[in-house]
Amino acid sequence: MSQTSKTKHPVRGRRHSAAWGKRLSMLLLLLVAEAAFGQRWNVVEGRVAGKFAPDVASIAGRAQHGSMAKQTVKVIVQYRQAPQSEQVGRMQRLGGRMSTRLSLVKGIALTIPVSALAGLEADPDVLSVSIDHPLQVLDDQTDTPTNVRSAWTAGFDGTGIGVAVIDSGVNDSHPDLWDSTETNTRVVYHQDFTGTATSNSSGAKYDLFGHGTHVAGIIGGNGYLSGGNYTGVAPNVSIVDLRALDANGAGSDSTVIAAIQRAIALKNTYNIRVINLSLGRGIPVSYTQDPLCQAVESAWKAGIVVVVAAGNYGRLSVNGSNGFGTITAPGNDPFVLTVGAMKSSGQSSQANQTKASFSSKGPTTYDHVVKPDLMAPGTGIVSLAATGATLELAHASALITGTDGYNDYFKLSGTSMATPVVAGAVALLLDENSQLTPDQVKARLMKTAYKRFPNATTSWVPHLFANFTDFYDIFSVGSGLIDMQAAMTNTDLAPATVGSALSPSAVYNPVTGTVSLVNGNGSVTSVSVVWGSSVVWGSSVVWGSNVNGSSVVWGSSLPWNSNLLSAFSVVWGSSTGTGTQATSVVWGSSLLGSTSAFSDAGDDEQ
Repeated sequence: MSQTSKTKHPVRGRRHSAAWGKRLSMLLLLLVAEAAFGQRWNVVEGRVAGKFAPDVASIAGRAQHGSMAKQTVKVIVQYRQAPQSEQVGRMQRLGGRMSTRLSLVKGIALTIPVSALAGLEADPDVLSVSIDHPLQVLDDQTDTPTNVRSAWTAGFDGTGIGVAVIDSGVNDSHPDLWDSTETNTRVVYHQDFTGTATSNSSGAKYDLFGHGTHVAGIIGGNGYLSGGNYTGVAPNVSIVDLRALDANGAGSDSTVIAAIQRAIALKNTYNIRVINLSLGRGIPVSYTQDPLCQAVESAWKAGIVVVVAAGNYGRLSVNGSNGFGTITAPGNDPFVLTVGAMKSSGQSSQANQTKASFSSKGPTTYDHVVKPDLMAPGTGIVSLAATGATLELAHASALITGTDGYNDYFKLSGTSMATPVVAGAVALLLDENSQLTPDQVKARLMKTAYKRFPNATTSWVPHLFANFTDFYDIFSVGSGLIDMQAAMTNTDLAPATVGSALSPSAVYNPVTGTVSLVNGNGSVTSVSVVWGSSVVWGSSVVWGSNVNGSSVVWGSSLPWNSNLLSAFSVVWGSSTGTGTQATSVVWGSSLLGSTSAFSDAGDDEQ
C-alpha cells in the first residue's frame, strides 16, 4: 500500500499513557535464533561445509534419531538460480509450504517437516538452507554531541532524501512527521510484511509496537509538538515505512529480507538513499553464508547506505569475554555502517560523551570484522510516542508531555536509538552532496569522527549493582563519535567503487602475540583501499591513537591489561589464545535462546 500525501486529521486523538520501564530501557530488536550450534557440527572456519547452516544441521541430526521427525521448521532455502516452478514443486512434494519468495537472495522462505530436510539437502539446485530466525524484542540529547546544528545552519535538513525504516511500522499521524505546513505527512509509503493487523481499537495505526515510530522521529521528526526541543537529525526527510515486525515486535529473517527487497525496488520512486535497521540477532555462521547479510549487501550495491545497530551486549561476559565478540547480525557485515551507543554523562559536549557499557563490542564472531564502525548518542533519547502501541500501554514511566498537553514523546536507550542518529546524518550528507556513494559516505563519517577519548571509563549501573569498565579501543568505539560539522566541511573523497570502504578484519599472529588489521578475509578478497597506508586515508586518521603505524590493534603496547586476556582467548576461539577462528562460545545455545541475560541495561547507567 502506498501513500504519497495525506491530509491532516482536524483533531488528534489523546495519546494513551505508556512507558518503557527500566528493565526494558535498552531497546534493541533482537533476532534470537531458536536452535543452538556447537563445534560438533560440520563447520569449517565458521563457514558451512555442506548445504545446511549449523543450526539446521543440528535439527536435521536430531531428526535422524526420531526426536524431531514429526515437527516442522521455518527455513530460508537459497538456490543456485532463482527458483522456478520445478524447484518449488519439488519442495512442495517434500511437504514444504512456501510463505515468501525472496528473489533478492535467490530463495524462498518456507515451512517444512524436519523429516524432509534430507530431501532439501539432496536437491541439486539447492545452494544452502538456513533457519528463518525469529525476531524477539528484548532528542533532545543528539544535536550538540553530534554537531548536527551546523548542518541545519548551512541549510541542510534532508529535503528530497528518502529513508526506509525497516522496523515495527511508523504512525504517520504524529504532527512531528508532517511537512512544514502541517497538512501532509512525510511518511510517503507504507507496506506490511508481517501479515498481521496494522491497526487496533486503541487508535494505533501502522506501528502497533511503538519502536519504529520512535526510530523515525530520531531520523526525521521536526519537533512540532515540543517547540523544537525534540527535533530529529534530518527534520525534512521522507520516510518509507516497511513494517517487518508485528505488535509484539516479532518478525523473522524473511520479513526483513522482503522489506529490504522492497526498499531496493522503490529506490528510484522515493529516492531511497538510506535504510535504517535498528535490529539484530546472534551470529550462527559467517556473514558470507548468512542470507540476511547477503540482503544488506545487495542494498548497499544498489546505492543505498545501510545503517545497522551494533547490539546491546557489551555487558555480557561469557567465560571472561568482557563483552567482546558480541556484535549482532547483520551489523557483522563489512559493507554496512554499524553503530554503537554513547552516553552523555550528564553533559552534552563531545568531550563528555563516554561509551555506553551495554553497547556491543567487536570483533565479529567467525570473521573477526572490525566493528562497530561509528558511535552516536544512544541513552535517554527522546523521540516520538505511538498512540496505543504495545510499549506505551505496557509501561508508564518514560512518556514525556508535548506542547499540546498529551504524551507525545517517549524516552528510550540502546543502539537502536544510536542507529537512526547516524541514518539521519547520512541523509544530511546526501542532501549536501547527492553524488556520494555509500562507501564514500561511510568513509567520510568514519574519518571525521571525534576520536579524543580517555583510555578507559567506568560506569555504575544501579539496577545491576555493578560497575562496568570500558577501554576505548578499536573494537569498542570503532572510528569514534559522529561529528557532522567535521563531516560536512571535509572534502576528501574515498573511491566511488562499491566496497572501497569495507570494514577491515583482524588477524591474530601467534608468533608476535598481536592482532593486526587486514583487508578482507580468507574467503573474500577485499577491494577496500580506504583503510590502507595512504596519507589521506591512513589508519591513524581513521582509527585514532589506539592504532599504531603497523596497524597493530591488540598487543602489549596498547591499553589492554591482564583482565582482558580471557577476553582475547574467548574471542579468538581458543582457551590458550592461539586459535585463528572464533567459535560459538559467545553466541552459543544458552544465549541465543535466552533474553533474561540482556533485559537489564540502559536508563540508569551513571
